[in-house]
Amino acid sequence: MKRAGCILLAVAPVATVAVFLFTPSHDDGKSGSHGTSSSQHSDGDAEAAKAAAEKKADDDAIADLPPGLAAPAKKDLAQQIVASAENSTLDWRGQYGYIEDIKDGQGYTAGIIGFCTGTHDLLTLVERYTKTHPDNGLARYLPALRKVDGTDSHEGLDPGFTAAWKKEASDPAFRAAENSERDRVYFDPAVRLAKLDGLGTLGQFIYYDAMVLHGPGTGPSGFYGLREKAMREADTPAQGGKEKAYLDIFLDVRRTAMKAKKPDRDTTRIDTAQRQFLYDGNLTLKTPLVWKVYGETYRVP
Repeated sequence: MKRAGCILLAVAPVATVAVFLFTPSHDDGKSGSHGTSSSQHSDGDAEAAKAAAEKKADDDAIADLPPGLAAPAKKDLAQQIVASAENSTLDWRGQYGYIEDIKDGQGYTAGIIGFCTGTHDLLTLVERYTKTHPDNGLARYLPALRKVDGTDSHEGLDPGFTAAWKKEASDPAFRAAENSERDRVYFDPAVRLAKLDGLGTLGQFIYYDAMVLHGPGTGPSGFYGLREKAMREADTPAQGGKEKAYLDIFLDVRRTAMKAKKPDRDTTRIDTAQRQFLYDGNLTLKTPLVWKVYGETYRVP
C-alpha cells in the first residue's frame, strides 16, 4: 500500500487567528499582571465584530454559489481520487480501519484521511469521539496518545492499539466521526476558501488534496503558506486572474514543496492526475475521468 505521507497538525482558520491576534493578552511580566483597560476591551470587541461581519459576508457569498465539490457525487469522487494517491485504491470507504506505521516519523497513520498519532489530529479525533461515546474501545489509550503526540513513539499504544482501532472502525458511529473530522479540518475549509478565491470544482479539489497532503498549516510548507506563495506569483480568479493560470502556478508551488525535502518523491498525484485534468480544461471535474498515480491507471465512469 502506497502512502504519500501523513497530514500535519491542524491550525485555526485564518479569520479565527486574526481575532486571536487582535484580542489583547494579559501582561504576565515581573511587575505582575495588570487589568485590561476598557479601551483594550473595546478594541478587541471591535475586531471580533469586524471578523464576524466579514465571515457573514463570505457565508452569504458562498451560499449563492453552486455546490461544486460539496455536491454529494463530487465529494465522493474527491475521496476516490485522494484514495488513489493515499491508498492505491478507489475504495475509500474501505480505509476506516486502516492503520500502520509507514516510518515517516509521525507514528501510526490511520483511517480514511491519514490521521496520525504524531500530528495531533488522531488524538483530536479520539478525544471528540470519546465525548459522545465514552465507552469506546480507544478511550483507554487517550493518556498514551497525549504522551506520544508530536513524536513517532508507540509507547503505551502497543500491542493493542492497532487492533482496537480496527475494531472501533467497524462501528458506524466511529466511521461517522472520521467523516466529521475529515470535513471539519480538511474538506470544508479547503472548499470554502477555494470558492472565495473564485475557483470551480477542480480548483476546490486541488485545494482539498493540498490540505490533505501538506496539512492546514500557515508555515511555508503548509497549505496556507503554499497558497500565499502561489498568490504572489498569480492572481486568483477572485482577484481578476485566470483560473487555469492560477491553478497551474499553485500546482507548481505544491510540486516544488513535495520535492524540497525528498527530491525523488513521487509527484504523479499532480503530474498525471490534477495537472492532466487542468490541461484537459476539465475545470468542473466532470466524469468520466481517467488518471494515473504511481503508474497505475484509475477510471471513474
